[in-house]
Amino acid sequence: MEIRKSPEEWLEKAEPREKKEGVLKLYLGYAPGVGKTYTMLSEAIRRHTRGEDVVIGIVETHTRKPIKELAAQLEAVPRRKIEYKGIQFEEMDVDAVIARNPKVAVVDELAHTNIEGSRHRKRYEDVMDILAAKIDVLSTLNIQHLDSLAPQVQSITGVPVRETVPDWLLKKAGEVVMIDLTPEALRNRMQRGDIYPVDRAERALSNFFRGGNLIALRELALRRVAESVDVSLESYLETKNITRNWGVRERVAVGVSADPNSQYVIARAARMARAIDAELYAVYVDTGEDHNDPQKMRSLEANIRFAEGLEAKVERLKGTRVADAMIEFVKEKRITQVVFGHSAGSGWRRYLYLSAVHRFLRDAPSVDIHIVTQESGREP
Repeated sequence: MEIRKSPEEWLEKAEPREKKEGVLKLYLGYAPGVGKTYTMLSEAIRRHTRGEDVVIGIVETHTRKPIKELAAQLEAVPRRKIEYKGIQFEEMDVDAVIARNPKVAVVDELAHTNIEGSRHRKRYEDVMDILAAKIDVLSTLNIQHLDSLAPQVQSITGVPVRETVPDWLLKKAGEVVMIDLTPEALRNRMQRGDIYPVDRAERALSNFFRGGNLIALRELALRRVAESVDVSLESYLETKNITRNWGVRERVAVGVSADPNSQYVIARAARMARAIDAELYAVYVDTGEDHNDPQKMRSLEANIRFAEGLEAKVERLKGTRVADAMIEFVKEKRITQVVFGHSAGSGWRRYLYLSAVHRFLRDAPSVDIHIVTQESGREP
């Protein structure tokens, strides 16, 4: 029996779904002066030229002439004046931005802490309100302001990070753009007075903007953006129901057992992972056979602690067959390389080992397989 849709039902299906909230586009940098605000404003002007309704919620020019010239080309919503301890401050007027109802709002310095008396304590909370009003937002952020990285940045630079934002903001962003500049070029900009006045620049160059600091911060930012890209790819593959591993990022899995010689295999896998900058997983499949042997359990726990010491992510799986459990794990985590240990053995133990490897090779997705011989008494 054919079920016919009414004209109203067809129209409802054909019409685009109502926009639930605005989209956050985030310009991420590893230090002040790399060009986040300049790039953000350039994008805002391009959108305005294409006919989009774009306004500035707030932009911090820091008296930089190029930023002031770009900002002057866009409509700016008047700031809200707030008096605090006898001094008048200016903050973004969130209510005015929402009432203006543009398509895109430009909001600089996402980690900024608002003056007391503002609508919210943090600027990123203001941005959440703007997004909830179905307005897209362009914003900027430096890597040191992420909650999870602030302590590490302080340890590297010796400079306290007082303003932070939660890490989930990166996941909230529909797009994250890394604004990159070599540390040498950034230091040259600093020396010319393009970022801070010359009198401040000299102090900054010998503190936060030291060459080693900038190299470390840049690597942190690049790694964080790479993680964000990797998560986006994972979401795409899941959404499109793509099970094939594209191998964009290397992931190594090593099988862990109760064999005392297993540590040699784990160490080999760790060296391999470090050489190709890959994630390392140490996988133990619990088939129930080792539970009644206290010596085996002690050996297993020692091997797992050893793997953790090598910064492997330990995974304990349940299964009746090691090969089947490993196959499912490889598919789920999109592993690109698998390392198995092969201890010298004979008889039924050798048969079981070869049978498991054969099953894995037959049924596993396309991955590279490494067989490492575990020689008795060999040091890891």
